[in-house]
Amino acid sequence: MAKWRKQAHVVYQSDYHIVWCPKYRYRILKGDVGKFVERAIRLLYEWKKAEVMELNVQEDHVHLVVSVPPKVSISELMGFLKGKTAIKLFKSYPSLKRKPYWGSHFWSRGYCVSTNGLDEEKIMRYVKYQEKREKQEENEQKEFGLF
Repeated sequence: MAKWRKQAHVVYQSDYHIVWCPKYRYRILKGDVGKFVERAIRLLYEWKKAEVMELNVQEDHVHLVVSVPPKVSISELMGFLKGKTAIKLFKSYPSLKRKPYWGSHFWSRGYCVSTNGLDEEKIMRYVKYQEKREKQEENEQKEFGLF
């Protein structure tokens, strides 16, 4: 069962599976660069109050399962992450600034995101039959004199 999180005025479970890759899908995320990217992702997401649940840095792409507070937009979070990690990488590894990374762009423009959550069929049934169940419970309570 997924872990529910709380903030001042919200209880949430907003987990995402995100995949992205370096520009031209070059196999650059190995060795020290891969470890550097992993540490940077964990630090930056901790700073944004997002919890990294799983992280796998492959040579040519990154898989991440992360829990994100509802007030944080995934597109803003990914822009922040990709921008900050690229800046840190180019400062720490100046050789990466040379070709093939023209224009100081380390990551490809896009990414893939999918929500991880409750069973979709259960949610659809719940939404469809919720009113019927509430009326049934209300009638039962009236029979027992609770209203």
